[in-house]
Amino acid sequence: MLTTYIALLQQQLRHMNRQMDKRLQERTRQPLTLELINSELSRLTANINRCFQAEENLRLEVLREEKRFKELIANISHDLRTPLTAIKGYQQLMERRELTDEQRQKLQTAQKHADTLGTLIDHFFEYSYRVNAEPKLRLQRINLTNLVMECLAEDVALLEANKLAVHMEDTSPVYAMVDHALTVRIIQNLIRNGATHAAGDIEVEVRGAAEHAVILFSNPVANVAELETGRLFERFYTGNQARNGSTGLGLSIVKLLAEQLDGSASASLQDGRLEIRVELPVASPSSNKEVVF
Repeated sequence: MLTTYIALLQQQLRHMNRQMDKRLQERTRQPLTLELINSELSRLTANINRCFQAEENLRLEVLREEKRFKELIANISHDLRTPLTAIKGYQQLMERRELTDEQRQKLQTAQKHADTLGTLIDHFFEYSYRVNAEPKLRLQRINLTNLVMECLAEDVALLEANKLAVHMEDTSPVYAMVDHALTVRIIQNLIRNGATHAAGDIEVEVRGAAEHAVILFSNPVANVAELETGRLFERFYTGNQARNGSTGLGLSIVKLLAEQLDGSASASLQDGRLEIRVELPVASPSSNKEVVF
């Protein structure tokens, strides 16, 4: 009789373990059920289910807090953009009036600072949104070499305005399994970081490796002694506190997006040149289908 009872207990424990495995593998939220009437097992099952319920309540509260946070960020962004739009509007009206050279120079300075403030607001909003969002990824096989070249071509005016040239090594196509929109944003931020901080022409390379497709941006920097490569991807770190027009969020966004794509971002400094390295999952020749997560 005792042997039979022990066998039934073991059977019930196996049943509970199977239910736990199913919850983990299929990510279901079903409570555990008990087939055998036993006071201790019943208490254990009830306690486990209470833990599951508490975990579910916490998860739902986190989602509600995330939603409230996104709404707060959107409201703050709107509240900041509204007066900025008015400021730019009045500046445009002043441009149409007869101004002295000194007045026009002061107006251009004010416009430059207004544009900088707009960039700061945009970066703050984007970082705050992305760090709290769960992106729906559309992974597809993309020619990373071509994509980098396209992004560079689109930002020629920005680079020329900063008196910079870009040299990109001519290599065979490298394919990555990535989300197109997120990858474009990574490349754009790398370009704009170089345009803001480079002390000379920028060198770009796209490499293919066994497990990763690699994007390399390299450029000389003027403030070598002040630069801490280990902090480059920290929020609001600019490397030069006296430099205006930089939020320090561009590379933070690069790192965030790379990690969301199951990649990484790193930086190194050698002989006065800063190298930003972004690794993304390489695409196999047969991976042509789009995958949505």
